Amino acid sequence: MESFYFYIPLIFLVICTITDNLLHRFQNLPPRPWLPPLPIIGHLYLLKRPLHKSLAKLSAKHGPIQLLQFGSRRVLVVSSPSAAEECLTKNDIVFANRPQLLAGKYLGYNYTSLVFAPYGDHWRNLRRVSTLEVLSSQRLHEFEPIRAHEVCLMVRKLYRTSLKQASEVQVKPMLVDLTLNAVMRMISGKRYYYSKDDVLTEQEKEKAHRFQEIVTEIFQVMGAANVGDYLPVLRWFGVSKLEDRLISLQLKRDLFMQELVDELKESMNNCSYGMHKRNMIQVLLSLQETEPKCYTDEMIRSLTLVILAGGTDTSIMTMEWAMSLLLNNRNVLKKAQAEIDNHVGQDRLVGESDMPDLPYLGCIIRETMRMFPAGPILPHESSKDCIVGGYHVPKGTMLLVNVWGIQNAPKIWENPNTFMPERFKSLEGYRDGFKFMPFGFGRRSCPGEGMAMQMVGLALASLIQCFDWERTSESEVDMNEKTTSGISMPKAISLVAVCRPRPTMLKLLSQL
Repeated sequence: MESFYFYIPLIFLVICTITDNLLHRFQNLPPRPWLPPLPIIGHLYLLKRPLHKSLAKLSAKHGPIQLLQFGSRRVLVVSSPSAAEECLTKNDIVFANRPQLLAGKYLGYNYTSLVFAPYGDHWRNLRRVSTLEVLSSQRLHEFEPIRAHEVCLMVRKLYRTSLKQASEVQVKPMLVDLTLNAVMRMISGKRYYYSKDDVLTEQEKEKAHRFQEIVTEIFQVMGAANVGDYLPVLRWFGVSKLEDRLISLQLKRDLFMQELVDELKESMNNCSYGMHKRNMIQVLLSLQETEPKCYTDEMIRSLTLVILAGGTDTSIMTMEWAMSLLLNNRNVLKKAQAEIDNHVGQDRLVGESDMPDLPYLGCIIRETMRMFPAGPILPHESSKDCIVGGYHVPKGTMLLVNVWGIQNAPKIWENPNTFMPERFKSLEGYRDGFKFMPFGFGRRSCPGEGMAMQMVGLALASLIQCFDWERTSESEVDMNEKTTSGISMPKAISLVAVCRPRPTMLKLLSQL
């Protein structure tokens, strides 16, 4: 009799599993792994880091459309171009929401920022402002001299460094300085990353230090996976201190940006600015004068912080991956240098206007984004019931489009693990059948694609044109990614490379 009581929990578990599977089939829900979800944690026990690779392995076993249970959240994972197309075109409005994660509550102004706001009038207005007023082609063209100047400063600093000391270069810090200074100058007209030789006032040093601390913390938080988003019970017990970090970070960055907005307000009241001289915050402040209820200070802070966070880390990662790939593929690097030499020559630095005439460089950038997309997973959430792949997807289901899985699938791409920029010589692979979408697609696609491509293209072209690059040893550059990251894709080991000024560019570089 005692042995019977011992088996009661096991019998109960078997009955629950059978019942759950019958209900799953009866509701015509998408397939799921053979191993059942466990109480409380669901399918989380099947996942490892990095998440996109773990999901790709599950898709290879169980199909390109899967319905998983991440703790308390129902999650639809799609890993094929056709399934992604169905979600992001036919069901684009249905999946136009973002999942309400903890980061959105604090860093997204309680889910009202461009990144985290649900689809609706408020989000449409933010999207309109970002695409037409802040990140339009015309506005980006007005900011071209800023990007060119920052790239020139980077090249000059790199040249002088190579003359003074050993030629080994920490690549990522250099790209961080370039990108953050360029983006902050476009946003506010100010630089915040200075060299040791710059003469600064104490107030400028204090602001620069505060800004650099805030940016460092933003990048750390962006790369953190929060289990509490799927297991809310853990937050009650204080297992994760991420919420406290988010609250503290939001207070610090909000105060910093408001000080900046107030400073620019005052400067605009004291003097007049021509359209071509205005930075992004000044553009938004001008609109605030006519529509104060729409363009509030909070909206301005929110939008500029989205551009700062989304327009810097992703570009930095892409450039570092690209340089790593080029060092491991010297023939590709030589072809890129030859293309720039043939079109630009050695009498001037490459410029953004040269980009359309450098198709091979464009292929290198696209191939880098295919192999190492800065955002390997696109998160969405369904606002109502819908059909995907013939299956019923309930309202409130989180959608994860595995961009990395699609762009690195052997069934979709020939030799996906091989760096082959030539595959993009014809645009057949460029978003053809949703095989390639590093900036997403549809209503929630990245509005900063134009800015990112211009920044990445100009920076890489300048580094390739002006310098010869080599590995620090005969062994290849390590191409592993951090396994502790959230939904971004940084390198595990930051790139260090040998840099020498090219003989053909010495005269030009000495004049910078």
